[in-house]
Amino acid sequence: MPDLAPQLVSALILGLLGGGHCIGMCGGLMGALTLAIPPEQRARRLRLLLAYNLGRILSYATAGLLIGLAGWAVANSPAATAMRVVAGLLLVCMGLYLAGWWSGLTRIEALGLGLWRHIQPVASRLLPVSTVPRALLLGALWGWLPCGLVYSTLLWSASQGSAGDSALLMLAFGLGTWPVLLATGLAAERLTALLRKRGVRITGGVLVMLFGIWTLPGPHQHWLMGH
Repeated sequence: MPDLAPQLVSALILGLLGGGHCIGMCGGLMGALTLAIPPEQRARRLRLLLAYNLGRILSYATAGLLIGLAGWAVANSPAATAMRVVAGLLLVCMGLYLAGWWSGLTRIEALGLGLWRHIQPVASRLLPVSTVPRALLLGALWGWLPCGLVYSTLLWSASQGSAGDSALLMLAFGLGTWPVLLATGLAAERLTALLRKRGVRITGGVLVMLFGIWTLPGPHQHWLMGH
């Protein structure tokens, strides 16, 4: 677990600062979840938002577990070093995305369109959401919405070579996205505005890129560990 700690921090940062992208993907649904609920029923609104986001995060962890099984098979082969290189490069790319310097990651969203065509009609039938179980199921289905940031994080988590570690990283990523989407659903504009500040995003992006450079195999690791 100590070796996994820096990766878990990276996953949390990715989720937290990637929240701007999450708002674009799920923000409309956050509004639909709460639109029909009167403002005075704040507790009910919060319960539905928590249930939806719990379902979404659990779907991320499930995807991490499944893809982690494939990563485990590769990690126990001569391709393990190449996998670590891919993981480091993905972290660098995600840091560039968070800092707002490169958005190429969004191009891989097309990979999940085929699966989403089958899931989306089922998810749509759950609207409007009126109960906690319904919100939980909707979140679990909506978690499979094609998203470049989620897919990149999945590929990176799979590079850990452990299904359990991969699931934990995706769980941490999902928890990182929680504050922004809850704030959006509850109209907490101050938190959302803070996380969208350019300085905050650049700082988080640089941290993730540093983790990526640290992940890449090479002599620089010994220098970093020595300092």
